[in-house]
Amino acid sequence: MDWQTFIKEEEKKPYWANLMTAVDDEYEKYTCYPEYKNIFHAFDMTPMDKVKVVILGQDPYHEPNQAHGLAFSVLCEKLPPSLVNIYKEMENDLGIKINQDGNLDYLAKQGVLLLNTVLTVRAHEAFSHKSFGWTIFTDHVIEALDRLDQPIVFLLWGAPSQKKKVFLKNPKHLVLESAHPSPLSAYRGFFNSKPFSKVNDYLKKSNCSEIIWDKRNYH
Repeated sequence: MDWQTFIKEEEKKPYWANLMTAVDDEYEKYTCYPEYKNIFHAFDMTPMDKVKVVILGQDPYHEPNQAHGLAFSVLCEKLPPSLVNIYKEMENDLGIKINQDGNLDYLAKQGVLLLNTVLTVRAHEAFSHKSFGWTIFTDHVIEALDRLDQPIVFLLWGAPSQKKKVFLKNPKHLVLESAHPSPLSAYRGFFNSKPFSKVNDYLKKSNCSEIIWDKRNYH
């Protein structure tokens, strides 16, 4: 199965019409993020059969010029605090100086599915679309990934992401949980959790190519 087929199957389910009606109504009446055309950007960038890592966030950044459809990724120059903390932990974990912009497309191209539990948000209002039905959709995404017969590491950052653990039963997959990288919680277990080296250790043991976390080394 590919993402296009998966989404077509979701479109037939009862929750989907309500979800998309609510999303369309919000985008018509309010400023919402990411841009409508980028709502499914994560799936466009990382084909299902290429997924090696799933980084599960909460909902998109809700300020201008930030969210573009990949969890934690931004196109603006000023990096949001959560992403700053992710880069800090990359440095701490991998012993390399991370000096890069906020666009994480380079990870998505390597098989890192950067997924939020909720895919849209109203400007300036965190979790404003959480009741629309996105969590049903992302539950189904996680279930579909869990059925895949390929090594996958799931990074569940924060309580909303960790609720998805119930769907992860495949012994070929590794689940790593920690606090969210937000400044409100990073000191409660995200820092020093060393997720990036753990991902690569698991991929190496599974005879998969490792993720190049340092953008300067990705070509």
